[in-house]
Amino acid sequence: AEEPDGFILSGGPTMERAGIGSEYIEKIDVPILGICLGHQLIAKTFGGEIGSGEHGGYADVEIEVIDEDDILRGIGPKTSVWASHADEVTVMPEGFIQLARSNICEIEAMRHPTKPIYGVQWHPEVAHTEKGEELFMNFFEVCEGY
Repeated sequence: AEEPDGFILSGGPTMERAGIGSEYIEKIDVPILGICLGHQLIAKTFGGEIGSGEHGGYADVEIEVIDEDDILRGIGPKTSVWASHADEVTVMPEGFIQLARSNICEIEAMRHPTKPIYGVQWHPEVAHTEKGEELFMNFFEVCEGY
């Protein structure tokens, strides 16, 4: 089988139903983008903490880009996204870099300190998210350059 250029871990219902996602995160050597539950799974895999968000459910959220990095290039300084905060990353893994936050969630986006592994709490794939396509295009560029 052909090796993938990148790996996207999409959202899902609960951490308990995330299956063997952590094994992929630990073993594959390609760029990874975690979306919502995928973002949380990345954090948990590397020693971060997940907790219940105070603002549960899906909502339109304005995020502030702290560090454009490769994945958020051209998206900030602020943008509107569609996100669920039923669960969220409450403590980033050691060494991870915070990329974005909002007034309801401190860790809206993060990245691994040395590997092309990124997580976003919001859903870039839905129409309600401004600049979601740009985020994917940025991720595809990371994949092409890896």
